[in-house]
Amino acid sequence: MDSKKARLKELDSKSQDPSLWKDHQALNKIAKEKTIIGKTITEWENLHQNVEDSMVLLEILKEDPSEKSFSELKKECSVLTKLLKALELKSFLSGPNDKNDCYMAIHAGAGGTEAADWAGILQRMYFKWAEQKKFSIEILSLSEAEEAGIRSVSFLVKGLFAYGYLQSETGVHRLVRISPFDANARRHTSFASVFVWPDVDDDIEIVIKEEDLKVDTYRASGAGGQHVNKTDSAVRITHLPTNIVVQCQNQRSQHANRNHAMKMLKAALYNREEEKRKKEKESVESSKKANEWGSQIRSYILHPYQMVKDHRTQWEATDPSQVLNGGLDPFISSWLKSS
Repeated sequence: MDSKKARLKELDSKSQDPSLWKDHQALNKIAKEKTIIGKTITEWENLHQNVEDSMVLLEILKEDPSEKSFSELKKECSVLTKLLKALELKSFLSGPNDKNDCYMAIHAGAGGTEAADWAGILQRMYFKWAEQKKFSIEILSLSEAEEAGIRSVSFLVKGLFAYGYLQSETGVHRLVRISPFDANARRHTSFASVFVWPDVDDDIEIVIKEEDLKVDTYRASGAGGQHVNKTDSAVRITHLPTNIVVQCQNQRSQHANRNHAMKMLKAALYNREEEKRKKEKESVESSKKANEWGSQIRSYILHPYQMVKDHRTQWEATDPSQVLNGGLDPFISSWLKSS
């Protein structure tokens, strides 16, 4: 912890250097590192304080073995356990992009309304998880289905270590339930694909040739204000060599949407290169493999029994409603520990 405090002091000194005041990119990097180190120091200091408080309560309990003293110690130990679990989880986040914000895209599989509804449920699950983490969400594009749910959505998750946590969600998610859209109340299986990639720093060099791009403009649909829906301001960019498609419709102008879409494309191409390097080194399995239809990473079963199971780590939960309301941390933790 002393080394982190020394680094924080060094960064404070650097940020006061007048020669850096015009270099906004360098100042932003310093500010980001300061935030990460400062938060880490605070978390460890809180843990240390909780340990000391627990030890004091334990001594009190020895002298006064009352129900009240035991209840206070039990409560303090519960807080301590949560702090330890959170710090343990963060100890696995050491990748170069783990601390970054991230983009997420969800696409409904084949199956009409049932699949679209499932994609919408997944969107809500991730929004609930982000809310619990006090992360913010910015919807970039949204295609709503006619009857219920969504065909696709892409959004930016803003928060420290957002990518580190959510990278485990890339792949196909399967739902088994009695369909609310089936008059005969039959059991249906639905699929949706999720893909996650990090928001990369602006100083990362990614060469994108203009001739490799197919740019389409269209009129945005859904919520977003009148200015969004009256003109062809939405932008869809296809990177022809890789067939990566990104789109943005939430900004006021076509120019702003294009800039944001290009930033998403840059991040997606960077992530593709990183995955390629990982595959070559055989350090991790390429996330694209998990994203093929029929190779689902997780099943959410609501009928004939209740269970959520991750097929990569074998982690199971018997309360799907808790998971679908944002309770993803046990699955994220088990994936990080096994990776």
